[in-house]
Amino acid sequence: MRIKTNTLKSVRHFFDGELKSLYPAEEIRFYFYWCCEHLLGTPKEEVVGNLEFRITESMMLKFSFAVKDLKKQKPIQYILETCDFLDLSLHLTQDVLIPRPETEELVQKIVRQNQNFTGQILDICTGSGCIALALKSQLPQAIVQGFDKSKKAVDVARKNAENNALNVDFFVADIFTYEAEQTFDLIVSNPPYVVLHSEKSQMKENVLSYEPHEALFVDDNDPLIFYSAIANIAKKHLNPDGKLYLEINEKFGREVAELLKNNGFLDVEIDRDFFGKERFVKC
Repeated sequence: MRIKTNTLKSVRHFFDGELKSLYPAEEIRFYFYWCCEHLLGTPKEEVVGNLEFRITESMMLKFSFAVKDLKKQKPIQYILETCDFLDLSLHLTQDVLIPRPETEELVQKIVRQNQNFTGQILDICTGSGCIALALKSQLPQAIVQGFDKSKKAVDVARKNAENNALNVDFFVADIFTYEAEQTFDLIVSNPPYVVLHSEKSQMKENVLSYEPHEALFVDDNDPLIFYSAIANIAKKHLNPDGKLYLEINEKFGREVAELLKNNGFLDVEIDRDFFGKERFVKC
């Protein structure tokens, strides 16, 4: 099937016809309007009222390539190289994980519980920089740093800081060897935890084939390895009255809480996400 004419109505029909066997109708329309917004700079409201608008041949080709990638189940965020995270527009590549709504919820919890915060924040395993940048945006007096072992991820985070005009210091470091002279008032991390290696077969193709595995998977034999490393960092670099926030695999809430208690952390709390799953730990 080809796009018959160069009107947006014809492009929308092309999306519907090519993708109907793979996605629900509402999701297809969402993809169409999102492509219009990011490829043409035209919001949904204007597209709906102007479907006879004619686009160039080169722009038609971009829409065709987007559909081709969607048929391969490539996430739309990687196709358009962008996603929204709270009030931020983020650049994305396949070197970083697509931010999840649960992570937005984590940031919102931190902001609610730390109004008028003016201290030092460290974001461990920063990826796209979404957590660090959102915290800086909503707690502008905070001094925020973030690190990741992937230089490519740090490059993405730095670009996002520049694009959003936010002063966050991103740098390359390994969670297992990180050392610094300074201390922090708040440490936060969303480390690799999404699934165990043994659960790969249960993953959707759009996640398994496109998102970075080092940001997704943790070894079955040591599922808390990253939380142990974070606890070690926090013991050395979190101020005595500081706070630690973690996003976790819902299967290991009690185990993470016990690990933190055994490492001397106080007031350990497990909190649920909007799906009712144990998703966050604060101490």
